[in-house]
Amino acid sequence: MSNLEYKMTKFRSIFWHRRDLRIEDNIGLIEASKNSKNLIGVYILDPNLLNLNRTTSEAKNWFLGESLLELQKNWERRGSLLLILNGDPIKLISRLADLIKAECIYWNENIEPYEIHRDKIITEHLSKNKIKVNTFLDQLIVNPSDIKTNNNEPYKVYGPFHRKWIDIINKTNISNNNIIPISRTSEKIRGLDNGELSLIKNSDLNYSITKKNKYIYYLLSSNRFKDTNFCPCKPGEYESKKQLNFFINSGGIYSYSQARDIPSLESTSNLSAALSLGTISCRAVWNKAQISKNMTTDEYQINSIDIWIKELAWREFYQNALINFPELEKGPYRKKWLDFPWQNKTDWFEDWCNGLTGIPIIDAAMRQLKHSGWMHNRCRMIVASFLVKDLLIDWRWGELFFMKNLVDGDLASNNGGWQWSASSGMDPKPMRIFNPYRQASKFDQDGNYIRKWIPELSHISTPNLLSGEILSAEKNGYPKPIIKHKNQTLIFKELYSNIK
Repeated sequence: MSNLEYKMTKFRSIFWHRRDLRIEDNIGLIEASKNSKNLIGVYILDPNLLNLNRTTSEAKNWFLGESLLELQKNWERRGSLLLILNGDPIKLISRLADLIKAECIYWNENIEPYEIHRDKIITEHLSKNKIKVNTFLDQLIVNPSDIKTNNNEPYKVYGPFHRKWIDIINKTNISNNNIIPISRTSEKIRGLDNGELSLIKNSDLNYSITKKNKYIYYLLSSNRFKDTNFCPCKPGEYESKKQLNFFINSGGIYSYSQARDIPSLESTSNLSAALSLGTISCRAVWNKAQISKNMTTDEYQINSIDIWIKELAWREFYQNALINFPELEKGPYRKKWLDFPWQNKTDWFEDWCNGLTGIPIIDAAMRQLKHSGWMHNRCRMIVASFLVKDLLIDWRWGELFFMKNLVDGDLASNNGGWQWSASSGMDPKPMRIFNPYRQASKFDQDGNYIRKWIPELSHISTPNLLSGEILSAEKNGYPKPIIKHKNQTLIFKELYSNIK
């Protein structure tokens, strides 16, 4: 062992969990474990990220709380502790480091503008106190600094981005070497001694290592998602791996190309929340896809796997976009949309939110969201197009509503998806309008999805259910359509053509 290596093993360190709520295949935690004499984990419930009126949802808080409880147990099994604190990370990280005389802090980088700004301030504070900060890229497969155009500019169109993304992965052999051996993460972590723990216990940090933690209790006790099976996304590292394995082993990945667009089928991996909060790594997902690909020669199955991989690329495209264009958080990429004359009728918006527009496929999707905290991706596109191009309501209203309700609410992906649907984002074919009746006929041919979420219409014949041509006497209280699709889209096109 060299002198440098010896010194590094003597460090007393803190690992700060953020969007990486797992022990295995966690790049920052692996490095912290290798280089620390004593290591303790911390997660900070940051009020800026737990605002139910803007940045999170009841469903996401449920997923977070349950995942944290499991993560605490996993730290304990490895011989150390995960502290859960509540408050301003800028103050709490420095306070914890001072209490235990930590020489190093480790964390995995985040990409949202608030997080980048916050981390910069924390790093400056720690550096002034001679505490070393080690950060790592864990939530993306390809480093954003590596994926640029030939002019060294960030990509603004998905297609070329995807090709470059795949090319980088293939050249760096990530597909074969991206998974960190489990043996490294399953070994014991040496925690703090009793004296150091007593300093924490007697401090003002207000921490807990049990389910009695009042902040975790707050997330879960009054949460309607607690102990239910409403949501298809399951919290915790164990369940995330289980869901990934089921998607692979059941053959779902091999039929994904067509089944993914049918909302009545259980045809997706349901890993969106797991990837957002990091109960599973993007590398694990990529690796499983490659293993599946190597086990088949069927062209249809290979195509399905490639399409599923493209969803990973979409995720990274939107995260790259937010890193390079942080102003997307506030408004449209296409500046002409700043001048669009939105009608913003609040009664129409309330009907949309509550699944009462009188258009079955729209209402089924919105009820799925409110009931389960999740919505099928095809339906997300349908309801977003409808809000913007039929109801003429500012897409940012829908974006915020999704963040306040989705279990997988993620600023980059949610913003990117809404701007794509609104034609205000990075899309080479911006004038895209979905006809909700055609979408229903194409992707819910038997009406099963609509019937599940709008039971008062379960007796309606399939053709009438999909077309929305339902007699008043048969509606059982279901509302009539609040708008006519053809009329509203004509208005939208005229308004769009008149903006500069």
